[in-house]
Amino acid sequence: MKLGEAITESLESVPRSYKVIQTVREKFSCRSCETITQPPAPFYPINRGRAGPELLATIVHAKFGEHQPLNRQSERFAQEGIDLSVSTLADWVGACTTALTPLVAVIRTHVLSAERLHGDDTTVPVLARGKTITGHLWAYVRDDRPFGGLSQPAAIYFYSRDRTGGHPCRHLAGYSGILQADAYAGFNDLYAAGRKPAPITEAACWSHGRRNLFKLAEIAKAPLAIEAVRRIDAIFDVEREINGLLAVQRHTIRQTQVAPLVTSLEQWMRAERGRLSRHADVAKAMSYMLKRWDAFTRFLDDGRICLTNNAAERALRRVALGRKSWLFAGSDRGGERAAAMYSLIATASLNDVDPRAWLADVLARIADHPASRLHELLPWNWSRLQTAAYAA
Repeated sequence: MKLGEAITESLESVPRSYKVIQTVREKFSCRSCETITQPPAPFYPINRGRAGPELLATIVHAKFGEHQPLNRQSERFAQEGIDLSVSTLADWVGACTTALTPLVAVIRTHVLSAERLHGDDTTVPVLARGKTITGHLWAYVRDDRPFGGLSQPAAIYFYSRDRTGGHPCRHLAGYSGILQADAYAGFNDLYAAGRKPAPITEAACWSHGRRNLFKLAEIAKAPLAIEAVRRIDAIFDVEREINGLLAVQRHTIRQTQVAPLVTSLEQWMRAERGRLSRHADVAKAMSYMLKRWDAFTRFLDDGRICLTNNAAERALRRVALGRKSWLFAGSDRGGERAAAMYSLIATASLNDVDPRAWLADVLARIADHPASRLHELLPWNWSRLQTAAYAA
């Protein structure tokens, strides 16, 4: 008689496996009509179809999603018995970027149709003749979830060889909504009254404003900095509670609970700033906010505006992590490819979609997918179609 059983579980790894797929297309001739027929070749993600979509998605996601340089991937493939040189992998990444360019354009259109954007940039070393130069990756993020918006979040990246103000003006040439950003002077032309089609509304970032005060409070233990951080933290505490509410609700709560805190902070900072030397570090940190007070307080009158620009900071974190591994972009073209792939992977991640699985399916389908239906391949639409297919 069986008394019972004990089950012990252990987690094990199954090594990756590879296969070569041969597509045989038989050719026939017809004696009656004197013609030769052959089935058409299948669509491939890249020319000649030497790599399947699953393999290509794995390589691309490992490079830009998991920060694994192509030379390390090549070494790993060699250990598994697959001979793939770094140049071959680089060619495949370039081919994937070209194939996915139409989808990047659709994401760009979606991002730039937002009422409010987060914007920021970070440096990227770029290999040049005999040296490296400092390029830049710019990120613009659409995320309406903090004010209860129904539009899906997405991010678009751009590459530039320098950091001149002409780049954001070009990126946002047709945009006229709200831009949440730091105090970079290159954005100033976007806020100019005579800008066409209309001036962009500036919304400053309280995280940037608090940053220097926080450093002085933590390191120098400056009493005024400690008090300033305490007052600003009280504003952040209220903002955490209203994150995700509708814009109208956020505006109402801000007027009743946050506005008095902001007014008190301004009066206190201006009084204390007047007693300090303009060369004092605390005075400089306060002046950073007081000189831009209209932009810092604009969130009080518009529930769509967030307190911080952290959405753009998070979008650029993947770039900061990546450059520690792959060290530099191989060329300006490499920087542009990185911007395109980051746009795709970041957008998928923002929508809680597995970037590798999504890229694999899109690469398998995009070659013969109608251009008028490209929106079906966007991560949020793709996820709904996959869920419906599984349910069926």
